[in-house]
Amino acid sequence: MKVKPFYGIRPPRQYVELVESRPYDVLSSDEARQEVGTNPMSLYHIIKPEVNFEIGTSEYDPRVYDEGKRQFQMFQDRGWLVKDSKEQYYLYAQTASFPATGNVEKTQYGIVLCVHSDDYISGAIKKHELTRADKEEDRMKHIRATDANIEPVFFAYPDNPTLLQIIDRYSHTEPEYDFVAPIDRFRHQLWCISSDSDIAAITREFRQMPSMYIADGHHRSAAAALVGAERAQLNPNHRGDEEYNYFMAVCFPASQLTILDYNRVIRDLNGLSPCQFIDALQHYFHVENKGSEEYRPHRLHEFSLYLDEQWYSLTAKPCAYDDSDPIDKLDVSISSRLIFDQILGIHDLRRDNRIDFVGGLRGLGELRRRVDSGEMRIALALYPVTMQQIMDIADLGKIMPPKATWFEPKLRSGLVIHKLD
Repeated sequence: MKVKPFYGIRPPRQYVELVESRPYDVLSSDEARQEVGTNPMSLYHIIKPEVNFEIGTSEYDPRVYDEGKRQFQMFQDRGWLVKDSKEQYYLYAQTASFPATGNVEKTQYGIVLCVHSDDYISGAIKKHELTRADKEEDRMKHIRATDANIEPVFFAYPDNPTLLQIIDRYSHTEPEYDFVAPIDRFRHQLWCISSDSDIAAITREFRQMPSMYIADGHHRSAAAALVGAERAQLNPNHRGDEEYNYFMAVCFPASQLTILDYNRVIRDLNGLSPCQFIDALQHYFHVENKGSEEYRPHRLHEFSLYLDEQWYSLTAKPCAYDDSDPIDKLDVSISSRLIFDQILGIHDLRRDNRIDFVGGLRGLGELRRRVDSGEMRIALALYPVTMQQIMDIADLGKIMPPKATWFEPKLRSGLVIHKLD
């Protein structure tokens, strides 16, 4: 992997909590307006610039991209974002606990660096999701307008002892930033890795890796690589080491990452009675009534169903999947094929309005609430996909089914920015 340090553009310490934000794609324009309030320093002015226009303005309006460019320059002019004096790496830590899932507090440490677009184009940076051309084009327009990677992408790499030693050493020193974010209440810390020897060691260790994996940010990765390729074509003196060839990523050891369950709620039983629905499930699952207390799946191929104020354990029978096929044996594939498609007649998870999805951060209580309220008829909780499953599928060049992964915590935006010039 070809990586490099970079001149980060970032807020002075006293401004970081005013600047930082959630990623652009986890909230609507109206939610962003609400979070901005009267704060002129919120990064949403740059990453969701429609908040500066009248309500109802499309996020794809050409004026919005121009406004993002204007705001980015204004933030720098006013000293809210300042360029570091040295090319360096950064260490970013996220500390989180998930009471709704029973998980204990844990910290994951990512190295903030720049990766080369060629590694994305060649497939050395591996993906597990399909991207949409319209979303790629949106992010490309934003990168072109700001001439920067305002937000990083989220990568995973196989554990590396040398990098873990460097991470451990810096994590025991005073961080540059240390704050608890609003809403999710997770702790975020950042250190500058400016030692020449540490920079050289990080560069060397990543260069020896054959690949990295996109955990979150497939559209941003594609857009950044495509903009880099555009710049290369437009430059008659292109060498390959120009800054536009690189884009910003936060890279975490795979073993540290947390993937939460990504659960489903469904509006109806497709004309079946509850008894008929349970009978249909028994063709492919061992079904056990667990009573009224919340029941969480404990292993792969076990599901938790909530119906008529009762929780059920569904354990897939061996005939329900092909254990030699990495896609077919995924729990998202088993449930999509045998429950939603065959029994409930839901054939397109992305477009059918009879189904909705609930991230595991909200817990089983949210599933119960949406069913008990009458909004939904049943809920299905899945055991989380593992990072090893994602890496195995990406290594084979295959794509995960839709709505399969939910990574937490999300990266905070605005801690470091990478300019392309």
